[in-house]
Amino acid sequence: MRILTVGGGGREHAAVEALYRSGAEIYSVMKNANPGIMRRAKVYKLVDERQIDDICEFAIEHDVGWAFIGPEAPLEIGLVDALENIGVKCAAPTKAAARIETSKAFMRNIMSRYNIAGNLSFAAFKTANETEKYLMTLKTEIVVKPTGLTGGKGVKVQGEHLNCHEETMAYVREVLSGKGGEEGVIIEEKLVGEEFTQMIFVDGKRTVPMPLVQDHKRAYEGDIGPNTGGMGSYSDADHLLPFVPEEERNKALGILRSIVDALNEEGCPYHGPMYGQFMLTKDGPKLIEINARFGDPEAMNVLPILASDFFAIIKEMATGKLKEDAVRFDNLATVCKYVVPVGYGTESESGHEIFVDEERIRECGAEIFYANVSEKDGKLYTGASRSVGIVGIGETIEEAEQVCEAALTFVEGESICVRHDIGKRDVIQKKIDRLKNLLS
Repeated sequence: MRILTVGGGGREHAAVEALYRSGAEIYSVMKNANPGIMRRAKVYKLVDERQIDDICEFAIEHDVGWAFIGPEAPLEIGLVDALENIGVKCAAPTKAAARIETSKAFMRNIMSRYNIAGNLSFAAFKTANETEKYLMTLKTEIVVKPTGLTGGKGVKVQGEHLNCHEETMAYVREVLSGKGGEEGVIIEEKLVGEEFTQMIFVDGKRTVPMPLVQDHKRAYEGDIGPNTGGMGSYSDADHLLPFVPEEERNKALGILRSIVDALNEEGCPYHGPMYGQFMLTKDGPKLIEINARFGDPEAMNVLPILASDFFAIIKEMATGKLKEDAVRFDNLATVCKYVVPVGYGTESESGHEIFVDEERIRECGAEIFYANVSEKDGKLYTGASRSVGIVGIGETIEEAEQVCEAALTFVEGESICVRHDIGKRDVIQKKIDRLKNLLS
């Protein structure tokens, strides 16, 4: 029953809590002293999550047989391959399979090669000159992305972030000279619609869906401002979303299953959670991106309402024995709102003390998940990224949102902020109306 968990964010804390409920004995490595993970772990070690040798030594020292890897960076450099080589079974993809996230060009090319529905028109380039020549041939607005990893913050959209050709080319040059741009830049068509997240459990061949979630990437209320890793999210009690019919959800699931099949054909079968970010358009769901892991914050929506044994699901994903009828979620709605440092999305403040009354939060009916905070001498301090996720749970989205808001009053600090509009009835209704007009 021993399991290694890698990562110290909110997603990983949610996974650790689910594993703890399953009775697993948890051995954790993380780069920050996440207090929620520390208290659940039998043993923990503070180490950079890309230090493969240190993590493997930790796994050998504590004789762990299973592993769950939360963040993307260790997947990109082959942590799963190294752990499998020492006999640790992983519910996470190998370096080759993780390319479905770590290389956006690889993902688009896989979809093209296997004629998978939901793909976008796209082109990838290594130089600014090549990119500019291509852009001059286009008559529609586009999206600019680094081909590699950027922590969910590298996407810029013409008409929203980029207002002219000069701004677009300036960003292209910035991408090619910075993080995520080592592999190049990718230009994709701009989509119009509503985004939603469909996550699935995968055992190499079989897939099992999780409830739909809608994330909110923009930093400020009203869905404006810079992109972030996610300011919060919500899910509905029927495991759909108010603007996503069952038929469209099934199309999205079909796209993900086709990608799993394609990876199997490519000789790199996929094991572990998979995250599909979709845009529901007038032409059906289109795939924006794949993450080779749980979403963050979306994991905090689905794992608290997972009624099945999470450790059993981990073992089934790792060994190719996933059983759909063994995975069950409670029919409850959730609303997650992230407490973040001031300046998050542009230039975060960090190192400030934050005060959390866990007992009062749980009395409200909410869950708390620690993210980029560190505990030192019994006090909590913020890092530069998201600090604390508060998840309200209820019979309806409205009830869950109210629970979340009540619980947020018990998180205090001088340099923190929250997007309070996430999960509000009027905000969701605007999305329903907008999509109805688009599809009519």
